[in-house]
Amino acid sequence: MITFSTINEVTEYLNQQKAAGKSIGFVPTMGALHKGHLELMQRAKKENDLLVVSIFVNPVQFNNADDLKKYPRTPDEDNRKLERVHCDVLFAPDAGEMYPEKVTKQYDFGQLDKVMEGAFRPGHFNGVAIVVKKLFDIISPDRAYFGEKDFQQLAIIKKLVAMEKIPVDIVPCPIVREPDGLAMSSRNRLLTAEERKIAPFIYKTLKEAKLRRNHICANPLRQMIINIFEGNKQFRLEYFDIVNDETLQPINGWNNKVGTVACVAVWLGNVRLIDNIRII
Repeated sequence: MITFSTINEVTEYLNQQKAAGKSIGFVPTMGALHKGHLELMQRAKKENDLLVVSIFVNPVQFNNADDLKKYPRTPDEDNRKLERVHCDVLFAPDAGEMYPEKVTKQYDFGQLDKVMEGAFRPGHFNGVAIVVKKLFDIISPDRAYFGEKDFQQLAIIKKLVAMEKIPVDIVPCPIVREPDGLAMSSRNRLLTAEERKIAPFIYKTLKEAKLRRNHICANPLRQMIINIFEGNKQFRLEYFDIVNDETLQPINGWNNKVGTVACVAVWLGNVRLIDNIRII
């Protein structure tokens, strides 16, 4: 694995590889790598000549300074995991390299970034779009791999690629879960032992929503699941919604021709966790 920390060096190297006819599969991350990340990488490695991974904790997507400060950073452990999946190139810049000047770019994603995560984390998706666009410009990948756990982020990135006419294929990858159902996340390591024991309640409740879909209309089901989360005082519900999988707008009735996803964000102690499940 070759590691680069500057834009010029990684761009020069990858341009040489592309000139030699090699395809690039790219997995952007913020580090604290887990099995979910590694599955993205293994797929990218299988489907491309080169696997390129970035590790950069992007400050412009955090609207909470404490959240940025708490975000787990495990560089030595990350490097060992990258070696195990035979990563070819690691790009690990610092904030000064990525943002030598003040960031002012503002994207308009219509209603995609106004609901769910966007409603509770203003500016978050603009920051995501800024860093993803910059990374795509630097890496010039043929394919980029994103997990479906961050379902709204995936929709935003697809929109970004279409708006900016970026020549990259976005490859969605299924959620990777722990044996007890908890969606894998870098934030899981911030849970206490007791919190970790009860965290699978999130996926259990999402599965209940999917199970009930055939027996109850969308709006009553939405309220029922909200009541279940609010009835468990160990969690603090931020949102639960059932949405169109393309527009991300709430649905009011079932339509088997319209993809539908249930999405949730909850606080467990001091850790914010998100998850989703496909309903249709």
